Amino acid sequence: MSFMDKREIRAMISLLDDTDIEVINSITGNLVKQGTEVIPELEKAWEGSPNEKIQVRLENLIQEIQFNGVKKDLERWIRTGAEYVLEGAFHVARFQYPDISISKLNERVENIRKDVWIEINSNLTALEKVKILNYIIFDLHKFTRNNDDFYSPQNSFINLVFENKKGNPISLAIVYLAVASKLELPIYGVNLPKNFILAYKDEFRHRDAADESEDILFYINPYNKGAVLGRREIDYFISQQQLKSDPSFYVPCSNNDIIARLINNLILSFEKLGQEEKITRMKELLRVVES
Repeated sequence: MSFMDKREIRAMISLLDDTDIEVINSITGNLVKQGTEVIPELEKAWEGSPNEKIQVRLENLIQEIQFNGVKKDLERWIRTGAEYVLEGAFHVARFQYPDISISKLNERVENIRKDVWIEINSNLTALEKVKILNYIIFDLHKFTRNNDDFYSPQNSFINLVFENKKGNPISLAIVYLAVASKLELPIYGVNLPKNFILAYKDEFRHRDAADESEDILFYINPYNKGAVLGRREIDYFISQQQLKSDPSFYVPCSNNDIIARLINNLILSFEKLGQEEKITRMKELLRVVES
């Protein structure tokens, strides 16, 4: 792809008031191909244009370019192993908040990690470590569930979860996992329907179990201030919710699965708000994650 210089970009933008739809389509297609590099020029043109129709065209162009950037970054995150779940959640949040910064999110995680690190040591049991994690995340840093507005999209955009300290089961789990991964604790997501929980794996077990759930010491419920659960409580929850039991409800899932679940939550939120365009976009992101 050949990249245009600023003069070429400005010349193309100046043609956006053309009355020929084919010319408009050609120009917008070329500008979209240039990627996020052209956004500052498009924003400048938007600020300087008195024409409302041109402003709408520029807004649509900027949104299209930003969305393509999000898709590409999400694809790259998956292609390179989808290792850090917070990064996946960050790319999803950039759909709505394109100017957020991963370094700012990491700073917030680091602040929590430091508070846990002061209290934790290698002589503690897994349960004692989780009690400290729970105290720091839920009591000291005051993360909590948003019962008042459960279906609000803000519960799924990770930047707002860190700002408001409120979330849903999946976003609170992502906060917990981000901190745990920085502390190198063997805590993983478990894709339990109608909730989302975490599993603490036995880090000292070196034999491969035929049933991976045998490696789980206990489960953690971030939506209930990190309450510790055993397999029996999971069994009870499954029967109470009238779900058909599945081995996947007891074992760690992939980070792809976690981000797919996060996107599905956003689709549900936007369906309740009747925001069709956002639903379509989120379904595109879901296809990227599930493929």
